[in-house]
Amino acid sequence: MGMKLIVLVVIVLAVIAVAQFMRVYELSSKLKGHKEEDIDLKTNNINAGMMMVFVAVFFASLLYMCYKYGNGMLPEAASAHGQDVDWLFNLNWIIVFAVFFACNFLLFYFAYKYSYHPDRKAYYFPHDNKLELVWTVVPAVALAFIIIFGLMTWNNITGKPSEDAVLVELYAKQFDFTARYSGEDNKLGYADYKLVNSDNVVNPLGVVTKGFIDSSVVKIERDIMSWQDKLDGVGEGTEILSAASEIKYQADIEKMGRIKERILTMEQAMGDSIYSMAEDDFTTKTTLFLIKDQEYQFIFRSQDVIHSAYFPHFRAQMNCVPGMRTKLKFTPIFTTAEMREKTGNPDFNFILLCNKICGAQHSMMNMAVHVGTAEEFEAWKADVNVSGVAYVVPRPEAEEVEEIAEDISADGNEDENEEDLDEDVQP
Repeated sequence: MGMKLIVLVVIVLAVIAVAQFMRVYELSSKLKGHKEEDIDLKTNNINAGMMMVFVAVFFASLLYMCYKYGNGMLPEAASAHGQDVDWLFNLNWIIVFAVFFACNFLLFYFAYKYSYHPDRKAYYFPHDNKLELVWTVVPAVALAFIIIFGLMTWNNITGKPSEDAVLVELYAKQFDFTARYSGEDNKLGYADYKLVNSDNVVNPLGVVTKGFIDSSVVKIERDIMSWQDKLDGVGEGTEILSAASEIKYQADIEKMGRIKERILTMEQAMGDSIYSMAEDDFTTKTTLFLIKDQEYQFIFRSQDVIHSAYFPHFRAQMNCVPGMRTKLKFTPIFTTAEMREKTGNPDFNFILLCNKICGAQHSMMNMAVHVGTAEEFEAWKADVNVSGVAYVVPRPEAEEVEEIAEDISADGNEDENEEDLDEDVQP
């Protein structure tokens, strides 16, 4: 504590001393008849020379830092379009560095060349149309070039995929990704938010299947009957509820009734074809496995907030927005093993990150990405215990829906709701 106090006192005294020295200098200048704005030619020339010294040191330090820390960039792009992105990125760097060095050099050089001299007068130059045209058109052409090539690259990333492209859905929620592969038919089954996490069934993606629809309808029926029993109990004197609770239960009954009708309407409108597309879909939360030289069309969805699926090594990123689907495509051109050789890092792995701050555990939201051959992909898919692969359709089984329906009937409401259950539940 004592040493800190001494240091503080020394600093304060040094500041006071400098201030007093400057005051003495000002007073001595006034006594000599010098004005504050008067600068002698020698001092002015020194300042002009220091301009060139400063710009030289400035450029030298910048080049040194580029040499010292420039290798902190991402490794070579591992996707076909990533090569184009890196080319465009490098082109931007070239333009930026050229303009940066030219403008800063001229800035300091003119300060040196046109420093004050008593034998030279400044030329009054208020306006020049040709000069205005040059420094407006040249940047505009350069920016147009960058924007046009950027849009061409972006349209290539988000445009229509080839017929051989494999469909993969990435479903984001706080705080993980789930990958859903389209299976042998290369068609993703339909999904609807109203089917997310149906009764006794894990359906985090809301995939539309017969089992999930039946299970959701049964759950809605059970919840409605449970809430209605409470309201009926109030009238019979067997339940005590506040007025707010009664209003809430009634609102919930009406809301879930509407959702049930929408589910049944969706089922009738789409027909049986909606189920067949999901039969061979499978999901994984552990690793996204991609095949080298295979084009992929990614569909992105979000359950809760805006996320951003970012593949840094493939130079690909797309927002995952609740209530809408976004998409992009890319083709991996290097396997994980090849990238380990290129980077000299035996532990290298591709990765999928969330690049939007989405909550408290945002930094933990990532997914491993592995690129291999078609044979390695089939072996990975077959190894369920290792990869965590799960097929969509086998959950729930029809027997589970029957059991849930039987449980509802056993609640003492069999006669009242039997007709509704017969219509809504198709095990």
